[in-house]
Amino acid sequence: MADERRRRTRAEYEQGLPGYHDPTSGLGGTTPGRSALTLRAVLAGFGLVVCAVGAVLAWQAGLAWFAVVLGVLAVVALADLGWVLHRKSRGEPG
Repeated sequence: MADERRRRTRAEYEQGLPGYHDPTSGLGGTTPGRSALTLRAVLAGFGLVVCAVGAVLAWQAGLAWFAVVLGVLAVVALADLGWVLHRKSRGEPG
């Protein structure tokens, strides 16, 4: 347990952290999963742009409730994009 709490090095992130996202990895001979961070960043960026533009257009069309919903989704996409870019800056592959 003490080994799991220590600060990881950049080299460890570059190699990937096996089983990082799957608590059951390694059981029954399964291979550890890896995250597709670049794909996730592209999808979050696309969602951010689509939701932000949609919110502006919905606001101009007088659909305030729909603009708010799209605005909230744009903020969620922005937070996800920020977290993915943070993980990639640490050197995680994907």
